[in-house]
Amino acid sequence: MGSTRKHFILKKSRETNEKIEINFLIDSGAVYSLAPKEQLESLGIKAYKSVEFVLADGTRITREVGDAYFEYNGEGGAAPVIFGIEGDEPLLGVTTLESLGLVLNPFKRELFPMRMLML
Repeated sequence: MGSTRKHFILKKSRETNEKIEINFLIDSGAVYSLAPKEQLESLGIKAYKSVEFVLADGTRITREVGDAYFEYNGEGGAAPVIFGIEGDEPLLGVTTLESLGLVLNPFKRELFPMRMLML
C-alpha cells in the first residue's frame, strides 16, 4: 500500500480569516491530527493539555494538544490537533476526517464523503 497526502487549510476557528495550508499524510489508523507547533501558534491556536501517546513501535511520547478548524474542498470542521515538534510529520487522523464527513478509501487512496446512516 502507498501513502495518501492531501493539502488541508488550518484556521483557529471557522470565523477567522488567517489560515495556513499544510500537506498532511492521511492516516486512518491515527486518532488525532498533528501539525507543526510553530504554525499552530502563528494562528493563535493554544494547547490546553498534554497527552502521552504510544507509537506503533511501542515508543511513548508526550505532546501538547489543542483545537483547530480544518477545511478541505470547501468543507470544514473542528477537531483536536497535536502540536508537533521538530521531526514530527504532519498527520491527519480519523477524528478530523469524521469532523469533515470524509473517509479514506485505502484501495484508491482517495478521500470520499462519508455515507450518513440514520439509525
